[in-house]
Amino acid sequence: MTKAKILFRGAEAVIYLDKNKIIKDRNPKSYRLKELDEKIRKLRTRSEARILERASKVIPVPKVLGSSEKGKTISMQFIDGKKLSENLDNFSLTKQKQIMREVGKNTAKIHDENIIHGDLTTSNMICDSASLHMLRPKIYFIDFGLGFISHKIEDRAVDIYLLKEALKSRHFKNCKKLISEFFKGYKNSPRAKEVLERLRKVESRGRYKEKY
Repeated sequence: MTKAKILFRGAEAVIYLDKNKIIKDRNPKSYRLKELDEKIRKLRTRSEARILERASKVIPVPKVLGSSEKGKTISMQFIDGKKLSENLDNFSLTKQKQIMREVGKNTAKIHDENIIHGDLTTSNMICDSASLHMLRPKIYFIDFGLGFISHKIEDRAVDIYLLKEALKSRHFKNCKKLISEFFKGYKNSPRAKEVLERLRKVESRGRYKEKY
């Protein structure tokens, strides 16, 4: 680990690049009781690895190369691509629309498997560099650290709400067009109508009351 390069230091974990693989290391939290901290980090490591394996059957996600509940680490495939939070606005509007429609399709696919991402933002999506010229760019979803399994329509709606808020705050120039493209992709889900109806209720509890 000493030779690995730190890519990101977050609240829950540190992300390292070690040669051609990513290592997610859940460090101890001194503000928690030691026994509780051990249990939380162990369960979250196990849960994330399992969700990644499950999601990999329906959408592009980093391949899990190994995990250690004892070490609280997950090693994953390194994705050579562009993080959407930093690069989406640099693409042409046509390419942005293609990307967001694909994001909608991917979100529908994991939701149909009852997988809730938990932090669905463009910061947790990578566009594969080799697919940028394609009509359907390959979009990887990353960081399922807050992910969970749920059959509830409410949880799906909240996932989408988080993404809409991210688009409004970070990609405001074309956000309405991009949100529209997302929904075009998401409507592939057989439960899309239910989810979007619930999304309106979720939004009505906040500041945003929009039609789409």
